[in-house]
Amino acid sequence: MIQASSLAKSYGAKRAVDGVSFTVQPGKVTGFLGPNGAGKSTTMRMIMGLDRPTSGGVTVNGKPFAEHRAPLHEVGALLEAKAVHKSRSARNHLRAIGATHGVGRPRVDEVIELTGLAGVAGKRVGGFSLGMGQRLGIAAALLGDPQTLILDEPVNGLDPEGVLWVRNLARGLAAEGRTVFLSSHLMSEMAVTADHLIVIGRGRIVADAPISEILGGQGRVRTRVRTDHPAELMNALAAPGVEISVVGPDTLEVLGAHPKDIARRALERQVLVYELTPLQASLEEAYMELTKDDVEYHSGGQQPPAAVGVDAGKQA
Repeated sequence: MIQASSLAKSYGAKRAVDGVSFTVQPGKVTGFLGPNGAGKSTTMRMIMGLDRPTSGGVTVNGKPFAEHRAPLHEVGALLEAKAVHKSRSARNHLRAIGATHGVGRPRVDEVIELTGLAGVAGKRVGGFSLGMGQRLGIAAALLGDPQTLILDEPVNGLDPEGVLWVRNLARGLAAEGRTVFLSSHLMSEMAVTADHLIVIGRGRIVADAPISEILGGQGRVRTRVRTDHPAELMNALAAPGVEISVVGPDTLEVLGAHPKDIARRALERQVLVYELTPLQASLEEAYMELTKDDVEYHSGGQQPPAAVGVDAGKQA
């Protein structure tokens, strides 16, 4: 278990992490999301004792990381896959880490097999691809068979098979009752891997909930509607807070109106509707909604021309 309490970190006048509190529970895969500069990496570094908090604190399994007598057996971490001695082989890199923590060669060989490194274990790390470097970093994190695993962008550089392997590894470890805390920019992967999400923006927690709750609770109701008379239906649905997108010659997406209200208004205008499908927001949409005020830089792009806003009875 990881517990942060009023955790804060400042670099001069910049407040990188601003008094965050959260708990990462065992038995679940907890995803950690946030825009660039939101404080994710700083938070992970403080968990691992690599950065000292300005105030507050964080514990792993009841103690600060530095107070664990056998830290590699308590928590394994992948924070920077490139932090290796490039002239060593993968096997010798892992043996060197193991030697400092009482981990024998049989376990080194075991994690080499587990992470798919057997074919390159004797090669110098400096010649590894990005994906193989990630596998080596994960192998090092698993070396002490830890109860808690912290992985920062673990699927970076991996091919589809490797991404699936990380997903199954994370879920398998959580199923054993371990604590699994990982970050990723791949929203589609996080959506099928994580059970719980913690979202950080500008150093503060903006969401901390099961992924199903985040997907189901963000934004207004969105519904796909198919009809032979889209223009008439758009006029019928015109109301404050309702937005309509034309996504096909006979298909609309309606945001902000309940499906029952759409059906009622269509019936009142005698407009035939032959599809009425509530749509769940994707994780990417939910994430964008949660962090829309917390990104450092915004693009200057405009809304796609197919988007049509209807507000207060006026069609845009």
